Amino acid sequence: MVMRIGIDIDGVLTDIETFLLDYGSKYCVENNIPLNITKEINYDESKTFGWTDEQAVEFWNKYIIHYFTDYPARDLAKEVITKLKEEGNEIYIVTARNEYGVPREYKDETKKLTEQWLKKNEIPYDKIIFSNGNKLPYCKGNYIEVMIEDNPTNIVDIAVGIPVICYNNKYNAKVEGENITRAYSWYDVYEKIKNM
Repeated sequence: MVMRIGIDIDGVLTDIETFLLDYGSKYCVENNIPLNITKEINYDESKTFGWTDEQAVEFWNKYIIHYFTDYPARDLAKEVITKLKEEGNEIYIVTARNEYGVPREYKDETKKLTEQWLKKNEIPYDKIIFSNGNKLPYCKGNYIEVMIEDNPTNIVDIAVGIPVICYNNKYNAKVEGENITRAYSWYDVYEKIKNM
């Protein structure tokens, strides 16, 4: 069955959890900030590390360009998405990159850097959508039939209207419910989509 598939970037196409743990730890050590990673990894890096808002802004100011340009896509993401595309599915990248966690001075560059990153990582897609807030209206407005997402709030919000494949991360381990299916790898995503 051919589908319109929505795919998030951060935490789905990238392993933002590992990025934040690696570079957040580096930031703490280099800035003499006590390294107190909480037992429960959170989608919000400030909660994971116990940072102030100022420290979180400073962290992203230091590492946002590296993350947006050089940090690689997850293994096999390109392969699976290419396979889905070749099978006739339409791929919609749906991201809130322009809205959350991006320092003000980089907001104008976010779209361009994101498009360049997708091209560099050879991720095929039909359309990119930069959302503000709840992604469900963007999914419905573009007739997306399934969304691959990792953000706990987004997963719950989107699942009200369309099926969501929750890309497994520690910070979304407790998210479950109707219309939510968990996937642990890109080929697991592929199988879940094929079985819908």
